[in-house]
Amino acid sequence: MRRCPLCHDQHSSLFHQDKKRITYICDRCKLVFSDASSHLPPAVEKRRYQQQASKNQKQLKQFLISLVLQCEQQTHLPLTGLNFGRVAEAQTVLNIESRHHTLKQYDPYFAADHDLLKRQYDFICCYRVFEHFRSPLKEWSLLGNLLKPGGWLAINTKLLTDLSAFDKWHHKNNLTHVSFYQRSTFEFLAQEAGFKLLFAANDLILVQKPSGSDIKRGQSSHDDV
Repeated sequence: MRRCPLCHDQHSSLFHQDKKRITYICDRCKLVFSDASSHLPPAVEKRRYQQQASKNQKQLKQFLISLVLQCEQQTHLPLTGLNFGRVAEAQTVLNIESRHHTLKQYDPYFAADHDLLKRQYDFICCYRVFEHFRSPLKEWSLLGNLLKPGGWLAINTKLLTDLSAFDKWHHKNNLTHVSFYQRSTFEFLAQEAGFKLLFAANDLILVQKPSGSDIKRGQSSHDDV
């Protein structure tokens, strides 16, 4: 039995085991997670990320632009967004800024500007990031605090849709992938946080933080973003 790293419930049970690692499933939030003893050392993990830095840049650009267009439908004000956990190419940032918006980028290995984690944003993009979270409760809480009231959090991660097929699921074979989410996991998270789960299918999860009656859309609770 292991404590769930997402909801901290103690009732997790053995789910799958192979030559590389053991995974557990939480009875409460339905997260499937790997045993911490199988996590790669940070230096090894960083090297793997460096080798894959240019991978999926086209898809990340499309994901970001689609998110910006979605947010533009809600307000005529300039938006400030955060690309969290992965660094997009400079051209992608320029494309967004050409629409009079601002995009900041935070990555714990390659763009670790912690001042960006003291601000709030109209939207946050997490493209192929959630599966890497070793302490997903900590990251989920941080992201919730970084969102302005009314803000959007867009997540791209492969949902675990068939528990019986986990053994053949190629997504689990990447040892930097340590957390695997079901739709019900995000339903649980949204309910616990009081967020609105707008969409959760395929690889896309979209949630919105409730608007506060005393906070105007487009303004930060901090001096500048």
